[in-house]
Amino acid sequence: MPEGHSFVAQTLNGITAVRAFNDNYIWLIASEKSAIVVDPGQAEPVLEILSRLKLELTAILLTHHHQDHVGGVKKLLETTGAKVWGPATEDLPHCDNPLVEGDRFEDRKIGIELSVLDVPGHTAGHIAFAGTFNGEPVLFCGDTLFATGCGRLFEGTAQQMVSSLAKLAALPTSTKVYCAHEYTLSNMRWALTVDPENQDLQSWHQIAVNQRNLNEPTIPSTIGQELACNPFMRTQQKAVVNATTQWANRNLDTPVEVFAALREWKNHFR
Repeated sequence: MPEGHSFVAQTLNGITAVRAFNDNYIWLIASEKSAIVVDPGQAEPVLEILSRLKLELTAILLTHHHQDHVGGVKKLLETTGAKVWGPATEDLPHCDNPLVEGDRFEDRKIGIELSVLDVPGHTAGHIAFAGTFNGEPVLFCGDTLFATGCGRLFEGTAQQMVSSLAKLAALPTSTKVYCAHEYTLSNMRWALTVDPENQDLQSWHQIAVNQRNLNEPTIPSTIGQELACNPFMRTQQKAVVNATTQWANRNLDTPVEVFAALREWKNHFR
């Protein structure tokens, strides 16, 4: 742990954003006595908040195998009685309950009901958890969807990611999107280059700037916000298609071609 680092947690809508590394969020969902966590890349910040709030960790949910999402699993298992739920086809440090699309996770004491979606693209076996927390729609999507962005294609294809994002786009627009990184402002700088006349994006950008100036998370967003503002979710919108075609300097005839060019554009954006 870097010298001077302090763990910061902030509760939004009953779900706590536990900060880890430079820009990761570990999501903690709790009742009065028990808790679950999503993608604990570090154990220490989770153990600190569990101790401070006197909570028992009962479950660990994993979306994919990258170390900044699973690095804290072994230490958490050493100190808690938690069970691990994660993608069936990925190499995880531990998994008690391998999951594929259609499987469910429920904890009625905490008030959470989630279904599993297969969302390959960032990794080959990436999953997401979509459902409700205390009756409100929620999505824990790891590195598949970010606020005005999406994950890099490390193991999957553009076609896979387009299909995965379409699954998320079909969720209720009020669904709160709990992604795993605070990338929002850098994503928005790029999105405003792609879609500069988008008034929804302009308004959201100003809100996000104010939040970061106060050291507050910009997450969660909502599916509705992403559909209105995220170029990766808008590959059939005329403004996005035209801007991407101009950047790529070639014809882009399908949403997959537009997405692939957008991903390349974002990869090279500074």
